[in-house]
Amino acid sequence: MRALRLLALLALASTAPASAEDLVSGLSQDQIEITSNYTGTDLVVFGAIENATSQDFSGRDVVVVVRGPNTGITVRKKAHVAGVWINSNRIVLNGMPSYYYVASSRPLSSVAPLDTLARYGIGLKAVEPQTESTPIQGKAEPYVEAVRRQKARDRLYGEAPNGVEFLSPTLFRVRVPVPATVQPGQYRAEVYLFRDSTVVSAQSTPLFIGQAGLERRLFDSAHKSPLTYGLATVFMALLLGWLSSFLVRRTA
Repeated sequence: MRALRLLALLALASTAPASAEDLVSGLSQDQIEITSNYTGTDLVVFGAIENATSQDFSGRDVVVVVRGPNTGITVRKKAHVAGVWINSNRIVLNGMPSYYYVASSRPLSSVAPLDTLARYGIGLKAVEPQTESTPIQGKAEPYVEAVRRQKARDRLYGEAPNGVEFLSPTLFRVRVPVPATVQPGQYRAEVYLFRDSTVVSAQSTPLFIGQAGLERRLFDSAHKSPLTYGLATVFMALLLGWLSSFLVRRTA
């Protein structure tokens, strides 16, 4: 639904008058390769505000959101029963972004009302599952909040209230940290231009993060031919075990 709203906004922007403010944005790289020595990197989102004829910048804000591929997350709640900690409740949150980072020119509470931000999925509070395993309204919220806290500790969710750096009145950039633990897949960088708490322009750019080199070949092999990959792994383990035992006997 959020993607459809963004597409509708982009369509409206394309038919707006030429004198209206508009966004042009891009990425420092549209593909990040994960290798065996990958320890994380910084992605730079940059852009410009076109047709900025007004010199009043007080009501103008830029918000950048980078989302990772959606995933299902199982959350369990522990309970203390008879002196032992056990898993008492379990909930599955489907459609949670595996990575989420938002940067804004000002704190989000100063950019737009909460309902406007929630409409576009902007802000950590707007990160919600598409579906959940419990039919009881409101029961999933503590579990969703627990996922947000854990993802933030793992540096997979982040919010930078003043993370948009203006190089000039119309040029800006944002540094987005991409840790080594990100999930491979298709990402999306969204840039929003707000004027007086209203979105006047938006742009979305795809980003791909995936394994490269030997890691990529092993990943493809494991998914395309799981039986062959499993048998080869067992055979290699047996071969290495026999070789280790042979070398130990020779040196004893």
